[in-house]
Amino acid sequence: MNPQEYNLKLAEALKKIPEFNQPEWSKLVKSGASKERPIDDADFWHKRAASILRQIYKQKIVGVERLRTKYGSKKNRGMRPEGFKKAGGKIIRTILQQSDKAGFTEIAKDIKDVRKKKPGRQLTKKGKEFLEGVK
Repeated sequence: MNPQEYNLKLAEALKKIPEFNQPEWSKLVKSGASKERPIDDADFWHKRAASILRQIYKQKIVGVERLRTKYGSKKNRGMRPEGFKKAGGKIIRTILQQSDKAGFTEIAKDIKDVRKKKPGRQLTKKGKEFLEGVK
């Protein structure tokens, strides 16, 4: 299936889950330092949540910093050259916490050759079944 179509269907499925509700503050904030205006899309929260869950499904274990880099973009700096800026972490962190509450993800246990205590999030069995069940 086309990834864009799949993300839209997954976003529709996430709207039915009570843990994935859009906070009030998210309508007032930008998605990162490179953006000039707040988010206009009414379904942004569920689309971003679907995209994050799909990234975790593809990459197995993903942390907030890696997702910030993935969703970052170039900042327009006027006459100076554009520079890359990471996306904001609050939106990503909140979506990951919501998916933890829903039981779709969990903090990965100790992984060989990784020094940090929290290497990132990974999908649970319930999360994999949910993502594979979306058609």
